[in-house]
Amino acid sequence: MKIYIAHSKGFDYQNELYAPVRNDEALKQYEVILPHEFSNTSSNTRDFYRNLDLLIAECSYPATGLGIELGWAFDDNTPIYCIHKRGTKVSGSIYAVTENVFEYNDIDDMLSIIEKIVMTNSNK
Repeated sequence: MKIYIAHSKGFDYQNELYAPVRNDEALKQYEVILPHEFSNTSSNTRDFYRNLDLLIAECSYPATGLGIELGWAFDDNTPIYCIHKRGTKVSGSIYAVTENVFEYNDIDDMLSIIEKIVMTNSNK
């Protein structure tokens, strides 16, 4: 299962998202792609999004690039799930591509939600 975790570059994603995801035992059995894990730039082509099994978007911080990625995944009928920190206001346009929007309190809660999303979709 090929899982892409999209996000804005407007926060400390290396520590707040990547490190927790990489250290989560339940997620290690899946191919989880983190776009800026090895480079600060992303060079995903349009075709890249056609080959995903699942897209999870961290939407606490709005970003044009994230919106483009969500649009491409939506066009390809890729299941899309959005997560955001409690108290942040997400863009209303997210609801045009998914009804699956989840709010989390902290890193442990975020990981629990991601695990549930992945487990639910791996059984399909």
